[in-house]
Amino acid sequence: MVARTLKLGAFMRPVSIHTGAWRYPGAYPDANFNFAHLKRFAQRLEQARFDAFFMADHLAVLNMPLNALVRSHTVTSFEPFTLLSALAGATEHIGLVATASTTFDQPFHVARRFASLDHLSGGRAGWNIVTTANPDAALNFGLTEHVEHDERYRRAREFFDVVTGLWDSFADDAFVRDVDAGIYFDAARLHVLDHRGKHYSVRGPLNIARPVQGWPVIVQAGASEAGRQLAAETAEVVFAAQSTLEGARRFYADVKGRLERLGRHPDTLKILPGALVVVGDTVQEAQEKRARLDSLVHFDSSIASLSIALGCDASRFDPDAPLPEIPPTNAGQSGRERAIELARREGLTVRQLAQRLGGFGGLAFVGAPGTIADQMEEWLFQNGCDGFNIMFPYLPGGLDDFVDRVVPELQRRGLFRREYEGRTLRENLGLARPPNRFFPPPAAAR
Repeated sequence: MVARTLKLGAFMRPVSIHTGAWRYPGAYPDANFNFAHLKRFAQRLEQARFDAFFMADHLAVLNMPLNALVRSHTVTSFEPFTLLSALAGATEHIGLVATASTTFDQPFHVARRFASLDHLSGGRAGWNIVTTANPDAALNFGLTEHVEHDERYRRAREFFDVVTGLWDSFADDAFVRDVDAGIYFDAARLHVLDHRGKHYSVRGPLNIARPVQGWPVIVQAGASEAGRQLAAETAEVVFAAQSTLEGARRFYADVKGRLERLGRHPDTLKILPGALVVVGDTVQEAQEKRARLDSLVHFDSSIASLSIALGCDASRFDPDAPLPEIPPTNAGQSGRERAIELARREGLTVRQLAQRLGGFGGLAFVGAPGTIADQMEEWLFQNGCDGFNIMFPYLPGGLDDFVDRVVPELQRRGLFRREYEGRTLRENLGLARPPNRFFPPPAAAR
């Protein structure tokens, strides 16, 4: 029996999700747009043998009050493909995962960009499929209101079929490049998709050779009913958001169970909860670091974060009263439900809930390297996860603390690799290369 080990991604949004991160002593306030810093972060993560650098994205200025002082670094960032293409040339092994929206992009564009990134990186690309929860994004794409939640997921399912069909346009051996005969590719090994569905009409073929990995790794992060089903049908990695081991175990069992009912083996999907990790010499020192970090979150930022989570303008609420009843919206459902449940469970006022979410209100491991490794080991062997999507509290210090202190402890326990298993993201995650749905493999590969 193969021992279970952790898979680790680095959640870069664009460098830390915590809105106080840029103000922490020693942090780089300009890291969002400083390529030298971003390159160093990616290279440090690669030295630590991380599976992937995940560039989250957003298509609006994240519900921030534009008529006031903007106090959070999370509202702006580089366009993911541009950044990851540059990082592909500065790294050799680490996976490069980008967010691309199925609501505000076109399948041909997404297929072409990810195929290009996969070739440029030698097989290290991953696509985080999102339906885009932020209603402000709709205003940037000619819509006056957001597309209805479940409809976004129905569109996403068809979008996935089109993109993966386009990636299979060419057989793996289509490009013969016979100089003497003057044949560049074998037209008999080219498939025209000619997709005509409810939401999309795409002829194809894609004008790029099949990606190195067959398909870039498929990532998904939705936790609603529709999101879980989309993950079970399409995803190979899920970025989860449960903040307790009990909740994580329920989510893990639910999604893995859906895979089995669809005829998929549970190991074909890796579930990686997002975890903010704060490292200290002692638990007390780490808690003091976390408290100092949280104290740097301004109310303007925290109430904006609460607005995003709830899908409505939380600045209208009495900040010192309990959270009022929140009607359903077209925004993301899972984040809304988590915020409401947290407020009810702990009896938080609007101000207290905003402060919690404005920093980071999800799963956090705060302690010494040994205690953090203990918790990660428990989550892994209690079937709460297959690894974690690590969020750093501030950069570069929080990243360096994890790489220099937690990773060696995980390696000492045999919970994390010391060397990469392969050259592609799929190989390192233990995921099979998908067959081309239109062409059998070349005879030499059978």
